[in-house]
Amino acid sequence: MPNETRVLYNAECPVCRAEIDHYSAYSERQKLPIIFDDLNTDALAAWGLEPDHATRRLHVSKNGLVYAGIPAFIILWQDMPRYRWLARVVGTSGVHWLAVQVYDHVLAPLLYRWHLRRRNRAAAPDGARADGNQTSSR
Repeated sequence: MPNETRVLYNAECPVCRAEIDHYSAYSERQKLPIIFDDLNTDALAAWGLEPDHATRRLHVSKNGLVYAGIPAFIILWQDMPRYRWLARVVGTSGVHWLAVQVYDHVLAPLLYRWHLRRRNRAAAPDGARADGNQTSSR
């Protein structure tokens, strides 16, 4: 579908999943041509992104272009009638600059570090940290 919008997100991130689940439910109710791809599935291969790179930001594909971060959110919001106002507000120069700074330098890195911590905890045996040291039982 030429006007299709695709969203690549990290469903292992509770914050990301909650937000995208909301957008996905809205999109389904409105029958919008938006597809949501979990980067932890085979869908990632079609994006041509490395898993670590994809995990760091929201990505949206529209008309053959891939957007990341705040520009990706704006493209997504533009395609959802309820959120077009938000796309317009965040798209204004001063607000856009601030949103990019906060997302790129605070929120996205924080969510990424949180993701790495969760992944390392899940991969480590009980009582062991990912760096090989034992955690204290006290």
